[in-house]
Amino acid sequence: MMLDLKKTRSNLDEDWAKRSLAAVWHPCTQMKQHEFSPLVAISHGKGSWLYDTEGRAFLDCISSWWTNLFGHSNSKINQAIHAQLEKIEHVMLAGFTHQPVIELSERLIELTNQNLGHAFYASDGASAIEIAMKMSHHYWKISGQEKKNGFVCLKNSYHGETMGALAVTDIPLFKEAYGSLLQETWVVMSPDARQAKDGQSPEDVAQQAAQELELLLQKEHRHIAAVLIEPLVQCAGRMGMHSATYLKLVKKLCTQYEVHLIADEIAVGCGRTGRFFACEHAGIWPDFLTLSKGISGGYLPLSLCLSTNAIYSAFYSENVGQAFLHSHSYTGNPLACSAALAALTIFSDEQILEKNLASANNIASLFSWTKEDQRIEFSRQQGMIYAFDIKKSALHHIPEFARNLFQEGLKQQVLIRPIGNTVYVMPPYSMSYEEHKIMSLGIQRSLDLVSSMN
Repeated sequence: MMLDLKKTRSNLDEDWAKRSLAAVWHPCTQMKQHEFSPLVAISHGKGSWLYDTEGRAFLDCISSWWTNLFGHSNSKINQAIHAQLEKIEHVMLAGFTHQPVIELSERLIELTNQNLGHAFYASDGASAIEIAMKMSHHYWKISGQEKKNGFVCLKNSYHGETMGALAVTDIPLFKEAYGSLLQETWVVMSPDARQAKDGQSPEDVAQQAAQELELLLQKEHRHIAAVLIEPLVQCAGRMGMHSATYLKLVKKLCTQYEVHLIADEIAVGCGRTGRFFACEHAGIWPDFLTLSKGISGGYLPLSLCLSTNAIYSAFYSENVGQAFLHSHSYTGNPLACSAALAALTIFSDEQILEKNLASANNIASLFSWTKEDQRIEFSRQQGMIYAFDIKKSALHHIPEFARNLFQEGLKQQVLIRPIGNTVYVMPPYSMSYEEHKIMSLGIQRSLDLVSSMN
């Protein structure tokens, strides 16, 4: 049984949806599903809210796919982009430079306490992962170790859907159709704390996962360029969370076996876990760190890869073939960099990381009902990410559960996007306490209504 929103739709809403289906191929979607799950036509957004063409309001509980940090139509970011528009909208970064990309790079390097430097820019997260992988591969080639050209990822990992990034993604739904096109990789145990058996702690699971990685590195390190991890939270992997102990152990192993560590902070960076960089929870720095999503405040496509100075220096040569010959047309776009600079200014001026601690505590308190609900297991939180799983025994119409909860959520004015049987929130940092209450209550009501379906 599928829930139906058609009865509440306006003519304009239906017209936009019809035209979109006739002209747009929507992402991560089986388009046929929109025969019974209609598109929602968004007119505008303000703060934590999105508004459709009918004027209905939806609380953006997932930051518009984990990107929006400070609310829609944020006046400070708007002003920064407008000011930049009066100067230059775009110029190629090969042979040229500009103030926004310089200042953004300098501020990011400062945030790493000079441990990482020389930001290389792209537009989306997967492209940043491609950059890190190519840099690692090329570094070992320059260093005379051409056999070190393989990569290691974690079970249930997700790093993007371009060719290289998909190769180190371990979610069958994304990978099965294109496996024959991809480089083979090693997949090792995830440190996901949900795997803990009776008497085990998250640290025990982290130790076990690290031991499996060590066995692989002992055997294959001469053929491995890098290990890729999503620090603390495997977001697309149904919000699998793990102990910071794992990061410490992996960093130690990578150093011991001379293998690069690539930290994919595309979803978990920019304050999402409680620190600006998730790796800071473990007191470690990787060889490469990638950012996207929230770095522009959710405004414009922007991604980047930070690397150590040792890696940068290896490419510095009179030999053109030793350069990192990689580019994107909109690399370091001034408008996107200006949005990112405005976002970083909001972080510092408004003490966002400190405020997020209070917000995270509020969210934990308001979602305490998930720990008592018999339908729910594995309630968990990392900073501004809260998640829980619906027990399979409590699921009705299992294949449609996520879609049903999404649609019922819209009726309750909350935008959520469950991943399988995992329900999560990843709200904008600007969301108020009253909005947190609306979020919690709306999700609880939605779950009750969907659970009651026959």
